[in-house]
Amino acid sequence: QVQLQESGPGLMKPSQTLSVTCTVSGGSITINGYYWSWIRQSPGKGLEWMGAIAYSGDTYYSPSLKSRTSIARDTSKNQFILQLNSVSHEDTAMYYCTRAGSDYEVDYWGQGTQVTVSS
Repeated sequence: QVQLQESGPGLMKPSQTLSVTCTVSGGSITINGYYWSWIRQSPGKGLEWMGAIAYSGDTYYSPSLKSRTSIARDTSKNQFILQLNSVSHEDTAMYYCTRAGSDYEVDYWGQGTQVTVSS
C-alpha cells in the first residue's frame, strides 16, 4: 500500500518561496512507469495540476505556473519536493501530492497540507 504524506509551512507571507515535501512509503519513487505530481485546490475553486516528476527524474509543469515552479526529488529519502517562488494570496490552497500510472490516472493521494499566504 503506497502512502503519501505532505509537509509544508502552513502560514507564509507574500513574496516568500513555498517548499512542500511529499514523503512516500510503500513504494519507490523511481519505479518505472509512475508520475509523482502536485495538485492544489484554492478556496472555492477546482483542482489545479501544478506539475510532476517522473520515475526517470524528468519534470513537467503547468504552463501557467512554470515560471515560478520547480519540482525535485531526494531518492535517498523517497521524497519529492515542490518549490513555488514569489507566492501571493492567490497561492493560498490545499496542496496535495499524488501518484499516477502510465495512463496518467491518479491512484494515490496524500491527505493534503494547507498553505495560507497572508500579510
